Amino acid sequence: MQAEDIPDADYRPAEDEPFMNERQLAYFRRKLQDWKAALLAESRETIEDMQEGARNIPDAADRASEETDRALELRTRDRQRKLVAKIDSALRRIDDGSYGYCDATGEPISLKRLDARPIATLSLEAQERHERKERVHRDN
Repeated sequence: MQAEDIPDADYRPAEDEPFMNERQLAYFRRKLQDWKAALLAESRETIEDMQEGARNIPDAADRASEETDRALELRTRDRQRKLVAKIDSALRRIDDGSYGYCDATGEPISLKRLDARPIATLSLEAQERHERKERVHRDN
C-alpha cells in the first residue's frame, strides 16, 4: 500500500469510488483495529477493577448486589470477547479480499452498512431474510 492509499482522519468511503479499493480497505482496517483496541483496553480495566474490588463485604444484601454487578460485568465482557472474534474475522476477510461482500449473495454490502457495522457479513436484504427465517423457526 502506498502513502496516498492510507486515508486521513477525515476520509469517509464514498459510493462513487471503486468498491473496496485500497483506501477503503485501509479505512475499514483502521476502524476495526481501533474498535478492537478499545474493547481490549476496557476488558483490561474490568479485570483490574475486579481484582482490586475483591473484598470481604459483611452485609449480605451489599454482597449480593456486588455479585450481581460482577455477573453483569462478566456477561458484558463475554459479549465483547465474541465481538473481538468477529473483528478478527473481519480483519482476515480484508486480508483475503472477501471483506465487504455478502456471504449469502456475493454482492457488495453497502458502505453505509459497513461504516455502521464494520463486522457485517450480510447485506441488509440478506440480513433481513435471515432474521425473518430465524423468527419463523423460533415460532414453530
